[in-house]
Amino acid sequence: MFDYSEFTTRNLGFVTGDEQQMLRDGHVFVCGTGGMGGAAILALARAGVGRMTLSDIDSFEMSNLNRQVFAWTDTIGVHKAEATAEQLRRINPDIQLEVLHDNWADQVDRIVADAQVVINGTDDLGASLLLYRTAHRTGRPVIDSYASPLPSVYVTGPDEPAPELRLGYPTRDTAWNALTDAQRDAAFQAEAEYVLTHSSSAFHIDLALAGEVAAGRRSRMSFAPMVITSGMLMGYEAIAALIGRKTRTDCRGWFLNPYAARVERPRNPAIAALIRPIVRRKLKRMMAE
Repeated sequence: MFDYSEFTTRNLGFVTGDEQQMLRDGHVFVCGTGGMGGAAILALARAGVGRMTLSDIDSFEMSNLNRQVFAWTDTIGVHKAEATAEQLRRINPDIQLEVLHDNWADQVDRIVADAQVVINGTDDLGASLLLYRTAHRTGRPVIDSYASPLPSVYVTGPDEPAPELRLGYPTRDTAWNALTDAQRDAAFQAEAEYVLTHSSSAFHIDLALAGEVAAGRRSRMSFAPMVITSGMLMGYEAIAALIGRKTRTDCRGWFLNPYAARVERPRNPAIAALIRPIVRRKLKRMMAE
């Protein structure tokens, strides 16, 4: 017989009994249940979060096995959110779950308003814009991670600038589902420019292959330690939000460098302004090559 108190007893000490009850009563919406989203979901379920809304538009594929925690050989071809929900019920039979497929966008206002925290686990620009714009209207924080070779996390509060504004995407007057390929490419390059300016990511990846990704000639690279660590960092931030603990993570976020055993925070604006033109030229050269 499942017993929630026994299930979560070893959490105590990291959280108080009252905080554990807040986790049990908490509700998190995770849009995208694959890589980072899936790892965050796993952390939250094991921590005893009592309610989650999960959405995804894809099924698991063979290439997901290298990093996605709910991808197994027997879940290939199974809808990601459905397969994830099945595993969560094996962890906590009492968990309350709502599972959505490609119909989540039609219900996004209800879903985001009903949740306390939103986790962006999607790698689609349009879906991300819809999440952030809705969260801003409804006063919900969004937890996210950069497309980076280093694990990262950032939390955008409802009063903070979303990436669309902060990174200067050319999408502000465009509907989330009416984006052009040029807008998508420019937004991805703006994010890549930020990552390369504010972290040591360039030293930890094959730059030739990264240039092909930025130019749209190959799929984005993903590595299990990076993806799962980012998801766990997102899980920490979601737990903190649910129990009302403050962290030092804001909309700019930070990078975890496991190679140098250090946290890399955004550079001083004056230094970043000097570096950015160099990064921009390097990025263009990478894409051209």
